[in-house]
Amino acid sequence: MRVLGELCIGFARTGVLGYGGGPATIPLIEYEAVKKYGWMNEEEFGETLALANTLPGPIATKMAAYVGYKVKGTTGSLVAILSHIIPSLFGMLMLLGVLYSYRSSPYISGMINGVTPVVGVLLGVLAYRFLDKAKKGMGLKWMIVSVLGCLVVIETLHVHPGIVIVLFLLVAFTMATYRNKSNRDSVKKVTEKKREGA
Repeated sequence: MRVLGELCIGFARTGVLGYGGGPATIPLIEYEAVKKYGWMNEEEFGETLALANTLPGPIATKMAAYVGYKVKGTTGSLVAILSHIIPSLFGMLMLLGVLYSYRSSPYISGMINGVTPVVGVLLGVLAYRFLDKAKKGMGLKWMIVSVLGCLVVIETLHVHPGIVIVLFLLVAFTMATYRNKSNRDSVKKVTEKKREGA
């Protein structure tokens, strides 16, 4: 029961404070899931985020569903999703009329402009962490090549990011399979030489 309560509180916070849409909410979800409650480590969070980006639908609710399921099964998944959605839904319904009435007000514009840099910083910090992780896993050279390749494909050729992620996952899977096979072949050759020498 305590874990469900934590899921409820954690994802209610991400739903209420996640200004700027799904991508801006990811650092908040990461804070709750990795740093505050320790439901997963940074590596698993990054892998989950990459996989969630390949699936259709809002990223924040997919992350809530996965984290909730990992922590407390189907019930946890349901609690996390509803906790993330319901507070912001009620808040939106209550404030929509007010904001619409005062949409041209300089105060409202100022508030929106004031929050925008914060969202930019959150996304920048998340991007830096992913780049740092990629550098450790791939090396600086391949990380730069991958980043530039993604940038060209997504921004110039306008390929959907989900397709790019799937392609990268397939390349990574193929390379890992090839390396695994090469390692097995090397071990097999060494074993055969030892037998011949004996």
